[in-house]
Amino acid sequence: MALDDYYLLGRSGLRVSRLALGTMNFGQAGFHAPYGKSEDDAREIFRTYIDAGGNFIDTADFYTAGESERILGRLIAEAGVRERMVLTTKATNSLDSGDPNAGGNSRKHLIRALDESLRRLGTDYVDLFLLHTWDRITPIDEVLRTLDDLARAGKIRYAGLSDVPSWYAARAQTLADAHSLTPMVSLQLPYSLAERTIETEHVPMAQQLGLGITAWSPLAAGFLTGKYQRDDAKQMAGEGRLTGAGAAGQSWSDRQWEILPTVREVADKLGVTMAQVAVNWAATQPGIASAIVGASNPKQLASSIDALSFELPAELRSALDEASAVPPESVYRMFTPEYQSWQINPGTKVADKPAGYRPPVVNWR
Repeated sequence: MALDDYYLLGRSGLRVSRLALGTMNFGQAGFHAPYGKSEDDAREIFRTYIDAGGNFIDTADFYTAGESERILGRLIAEAGVRERMVLTTKATNSLDSGDPNAGGNSRKHLIRALDESLRRLGTDYVDLFLLHTWDRITPIDEVLRTLDDLARAGKIRYAGLSDVPSWYAARAQTLADAHSLTPMVSLQLPYSLAERTIETEHVPMAQQLGLGITAWSPLAAGFLTGKYQRDDAKQMAGEGRLTGAGAAGQSWSDRQWEILPTVREVADKLGVTMAQVAVNWAATQPGIASAIVGASNPKQLASSIDALSFELPAELRSALDEASAVPPESVYRMFTPEYQSWQINPGTKVADKPAGYRPPVVNWR
């Protein structure tokens, strides 16, 4: 693989790089300011990505209080690559706490948020527009009609979702199909060797309904790089990004810490870094269209891009899968092959049927 090997996003005809560039740290304002980069620093990161052939850019109105979009718009214009880029932005979060309609997924807010994003980005359309998260309030039909209207108006080319329950995404896609509305082509979710819970429902749902999953935090907020130690008193006291502020704001369990030796072993066998193993694994998992990688500097981004330069041998992928597997819980235990082998269809496999087999037709009349 390489960054200029492009893959279709979901069931669309849109071609995207296997790694998307995350720009949450472009700018030095708002919630993300502590990790923000100046425009000059962001330029070096951006140019490293596009010079390697990358075309998939991810931002949001919420990132660095809008500065990410402003900087990104200027960098794209400066490089003259707008039509080459697959530009993604998102909206849900409020940038005005005093206005009850300045957040959420209502028609009023989504239209306003997109218009403001377009101004900041200096463009008249975005290629992919996502709900940033489920607001738990707005009816899904209102969201779908709004996204469809935005597509018909030419302000967005494709629509998608981010951080929503699987049932919500399934309902959205089914209603869009049933009513000939703009379909969802993308679903953005946290996914890594340390966080595989989306495999329970989101991944098979997306595969069935044609949504390409873009995985955010494939390094689990740096956890999978191996730079943190379990007995690091400073981190365990919550003074860094690891404890209490990891992916989705979680601290890490004993099971997750036990993944790291396997990642390190695989990295040593392949002569690559732990981070590269983690990025490669996430980007090449079933149902994953692209993995979103951010960077603090060009060297770090170049290392992530190099994660596409090797293939995980089957036995090493199996070792990673086994070390990071999440045992199914509750009702999901009933859907495992081990359970179904005796509960539903004992002693029978579809593959055992002879070529050309057709089930008998029964005339119930």
